[in-house]
Amino acid sequence: MVRKTMETPAWRALGPNAQALYPWLKLEWRGAENNNNGKIRLSVRQAAERLGVGINTAARAFHDLQAKGFIVVTKHARLGVVGQATSPTFELTEIAVPHGDRRDGRNLFKDWKKGADYPVQKAAVHNADGRRGKQNPVIKLATARHQNGDA
Repeated sequence: MVRKTMETPAWRALGPNAQALYPWLKLEWRGAENNNNGKIRLSVRQAAERLGVGINTAARAFHDLQAKGFIVVTKHARLGVVGQATSPTFELTEIAVPHGDRRDGRNLFKDWKKGADYPVQKAAVHNADGRRGKQNPVIKLATARHQNGDA
């Protein structure tokens, strides 16, 4: 962690769970030689496990980091046809993205002002069959096989 980052008003405005989550996201960055910024993956479930908190608490920590400008969602999480999920990808704004125009990061958190949070991108719940809401594709697939006598 960089002291200048931690001394910003945006850092001080983060909740303790978001402050604890940020180093875990930063550990997913592979360094300047193998820069994967913009493609950093950490799921809410993984974050919850690492932080020792519930899934909803971890999700709120991700939202808090977005709102204060520390991370940007570059690709949302999705659930595949047979339950093959992919976690969202993130950009850490303090680090330059590979092949970008800037030599340093966008540092959005430096421009954050109290009462002027950045927009938070929450993943829409779109399932593989186009319906909104929860589904368990493994159970759905097993039920279909049972109904067709394939069990």
